[in-house]
Amino acid sequence: MTINQIRKLSPQCELILNHLRKGHTITQRSALMDYGIMALPRRIADLKEMGYRIESVMEHNKLTGQRYARYSLIEDTRKSA
Repeated sequence: MTINQIRKLSPQCELILNHLRKGHTITQRSALMDYGIMALPRRIADLKEMGYRIESVMEHNKLTGQRYARYSLIEDTRKSA
């Protein structure tokens, strides 16, 4: 058993994972507005390090032209270590 398998999810990671498991996507703005999570890319990295397969797609805001990432869960199983 590896350290990643032993490590428990943080409360913020649990919120994000539950959101993604429902088939929803999440962006930095929605994470902040819905859950008060300011460091979404770091939490996504934590989930990926624990073996969850999460896809990020870069999109553009039509009004401002700013780029942002939209994250989604590829599958609801962790990669085996």
